[in-house]
Amino acid sequence: RPCSRGPRAAAQPRPPESLAMPLRLDIKRKLSARSDRVKCVDVHPTEPWVLSALYNGHLFLWNYNSQSLVKSFEVTDLPVRAAKFIARKQWLIAGADDMQLRVYNYNTMEKVKVWEAHSDYIRCVAVHPTQPLVLSSSDDMSIKLWDWEKGWQNTITYEGHSHYVMMVVFNPKDANTFASASLDKTIKVWGIHTNSPHFTLEGHEKGVNCLDYFAGGDRPYLVSGADDKAVKVWDYQTKQCVQTMEGHTHNVATICCHPELPLIITGGEDGTVRLWHSNTYRLENTLNHAFERCWSIAALRGTHRLAIGYDEGTIVVKLGREDPIASMDPTGKVTWAKHNDIHQANLKAVTEEVADGERLPLATKELDVCEIYPQSLQHNRKGQLAVVCGDGEYIIYTAVAWRKKSFGQGLDFVWGMDTAEYAVRESLNAVKVFKQFKEETTFRPPLLVEAIFGGALLGVRNQEVLMLYDWAEARLVRRIDVCPNDVYWNDAGDLVALACDDSFFVLRYNKDIAAARFASGEPVPEEGIEIAFELLYEVSEAVRTAIWVGDCFIYTNGVEDAPTARLNYTVGGQVVTLHHLDQPLYLVGYLPAQNKLYLLDKHYQVVSYALPLQVLEYQTAVVRRDFAAAAAVLPNIPVDQHNRIARFLESQGFPEEALAVATDQEHRFELAVRLGKLDVVQEICKTSDSDAKWRQLGDMALKASDLALAEDSMVRSNDFAGLLMLYSSSGDAEKMDKLATDSEAAGKTNIAFMCLFLRGRTKECLDLLCRTGRVPEAAFFARTYAPSHMSRMVALWKAEVAAKNEKAAAAIADPEEYPNLFENLDVALKAEQWLEAQQLDKQPAAAYAAQAAHAEEDGIALFQAAMAGGGAAAAMPSAPPDDTPVEPEPVAPEPVAPEPEAPVPAEPMPEPEEEPLPEPTPEPQAAEVPPEPVAAAADDAEPAVPEPAEAEDDLGDLDAELAADTEGKMSLDEAAALEAELDKELEEGF
Repeated sequence: RPCSRGPRAAAQPRPPESLAMPLRLDIKRKLSARSDRVKCVDVHPTEPWVLSALYNGHLFLWNYNSQSLVKSFEVTDLPVRAAKFIARKQWLIAGADDMQLRVYNYNTMEKVKVWEAHSDYIRCVAVHPTQPLVLSSSDDMSIKLWDWEKGWQNTITYEGHSHYVMMVVFNPKDANTFASASLDKTIKVWGIHTNSPHFTLEGHEKGVNCLDYFAGGDRPYLVSGADDKAVKVWDYQTKQCVQTMEGHTHNVATICCHPELPLIITGGEDGTVRLWHSNTYRLENTLNHAFERCWSIAALRGTHRLAIGYDEGTIVVKLGREDPIASMDPTGKVTWAKHNDIHQANLKAVTEEVADGERLPLATKELDVCEIYPQSLQHNRKGQLAVVCGDGEYIIYTAVAWRKKSFGQGLDFVWGMDTAEYAVRESLNAVKVFKQFKEETTFRPPLLVEAIFGGALLGVRNQEVLMLYDWAEARLVRRIDVCPNDVYWNDAGDLVALACDDSFFVLRYNKDIAAARFASGEPVPEEGIEIAFELLYEVSEAVRTAIWVGDCFIYTNGVEDAPTARLNYTVGGQVVTLHHLDQPLYLVGYLPAQNKLYLLDKHYQVVSYALPLQVLEYQTAVVRRDFAAAAAVLPNIPVDQHNRIARFLESQGFPEEALAVATDQEHRFELAVRLGKLDVVQEICKTSDSDAKWRQLGDMALKASDLALAEDSMVRSNDFAGLLMLYSSSGDAEKMDKLATDSEAAGKTNIAFMCLFLRGRTKECLDLLCRTGRVPEAAFFARTYAPSHMSRMVALWKAEVAAKNEKAAAAIADPEEYPNLFENLDVALKAEQWLEAQQLDKQPAAAYAAQAAHAEEDGIALFQAAMAGGGAAAAMPSAPPDDTPVEPEPVAPEPVAPEPEAPVPAEPMPEPEEEPLPEPTPEPQAAEVPPEPVAAAADDAEPAVPEPAEAEDDLGDLDAELAADTEGKMSLDEAAALEAELDKELEEGF
């Protein structure tokens, strides 16, 4: 059997997804998912999911918010023609051409039940809204009722059709009855407790494929679609066809009565989805998504979403906004429209105290059943009149008695500032202005009119610009190049907010300038009177609903379909969040007597939030620069609101006033730092005891040259780096020594090392490096600054390396054993002793000017220059006379000059070429050498003057012997490189 009963319809051009008819709904696509042929769709009642049953035997679960495939079920190899959610059990049920019904848990994907339900293809399943019952219909011409609480027992079978039963659906007004559609051209209505039909509806010329019940209103109607391309509306009480709608060019395959909107939606094998008005039965729009034939349509109660199954995939669209249609008058009466019913509740009747955000216990009454389907409801400024607009018409009521006052044709309706001043958008080209229910003027703007807005000026908008006209003579006041969704005026008519898609603009309107320009008789340019408007600020937030309270703009934000939102207000460009909302809420009004804002949710439940009126009055006075009024209001503001006031004052450019008002210590600290008030910052630091705050105070004190406060702050915050800079700059040796001890105890060994180094305490520097496990660095430090300790450091280094690699340790040369590898070692030792005798670290700061020239010189060069120049006094002019007897026996310059040549004599160098044998075994030669260098090191350790010339000759001979015996030894630099290489090999596993 073929899936379709006719040739595939040719694809038609796709029209834009917008309704130009009186029922104005912006259609937005939420999901477009291509797949194999979709035979059935269903929408989950709480999750953003749509279920697609595919002809290839699969079930797809799509998320229409994220545009993603959530889950996939491989049901069978044959087509799956029916699938529905059973949300209260977290199940889904599917019927296929293998004649079996399957139930899955859509969370765990576990198969709950599978059984053979019919003897032929299963066409449809329907889930009872409250009872544990499921209906299934089949090509075996029967309908069966299943009870899952009885183990999916077939409790009753309904027989009576003479052809395939294509669809069954429960009656939403009476769930004990259901209807069925069959290819025998009939519709039968059944009771769930009897196996024979109540009655049969006949009228289609060919087989009936689909049907659905009217969901809203009191009309006892059901709608059917058939292979005769017709859609029929039936009254199941009178059993008569009340309307036939024609327009499809091929079989009508699916039908849906929208549960929230006055729409009958039909889909056919011609590839189109048609939207019919359920009151007038006129065609409102035709959708063609170019997905070939349409097989299934599903709508979700409580939303405007619509799921459509096609040959080539699944589409989900949203029909217009889901905002509640409601308005509140100044006396506290909230009026709203739900479907065609008008309801009202009096907020002042609530006497009990209700917490913010809690639902108000309201008694509602039904005012009227409107003749038109309401798409907007709004009171005039004084609340004496209310208007309902929809279906291309409007009806004006008196607000108290709810009696009709006037009516007329119009696509849009807006109120002016006066009581009976209003405007109507008659068409895309014309706008009519009325006063006292009489037409005052009609004008045609130069562009197409897509929307109009009321208020102090009449706003006319198209897709590009907003034009504002005066009400008296419809003269252009200003043209603004924005395309707002809504325009909000305050009660005074001098502030206006233009709410666009992603942001809103607040402007000030000077009506006196506009009046003077019109009175002068000068022509107004195309852009209008530019100086009549002043842009105050822009806020990058989307506005859902909003109202003005004085000069304060209060709004709810959040994009469409967002699960959460915020209730905010703005004064002077600063946005303040009053409350975080856990669901979308819509502002309807404000009552000054209760000082509360009132909001509605999608289910028309009213909640309230208190408004900090004194805070708003204070902020408004500051924005207007009326500081006297602000000062008068400030004592009445609760203390817990002072921080909000301080933030506002800071944003307005008054940090000192904000500091005086603020109670939050963090904010006070920020303001005091910004203003440079050290005393306030110090007071806050003492109470908070935060290292970061004390450190910041120390930096501020340094900039202000308050060194005592800076030192105190750095000590409290353990800012050792700052103290090092402070003590070294001031030359405080005692505090430098204390800082070295404190910083080492705190683990800041780098600071401790620097303190010791600046104080010239090289031995302590070496000990610190050893204590911190930096023995190699200690050896190199000794090589440069303390050569007398070099052998000790090398010994420690070798012991540390030997624990990892003895070969690498043996390769490190000890200066006591191999002094020939260390150039100018003997001179360096003498220079070290000479520099220690100078006691430069104890010199006063006043001596720096005399020693500055030698600060960066090499110590050895300085020592040699001193010896050549006749002693220390010649080289170090700042040294005191009592420190000069470091050299008690003056030495002539002759023996000093040859000393640099001794470590590198030219003659003994060729000797190693004659002895190549020691290279394989360097250990024996190394063992023979130590006795003489040790003695030499001991001699060098004496703080005496240079030895006689004979000792120099002996030293030259010894250097020649060492050069021959230590060819395999390395310097410290070479040893360090070798150690690093060997460590790397060990880490790699060698």
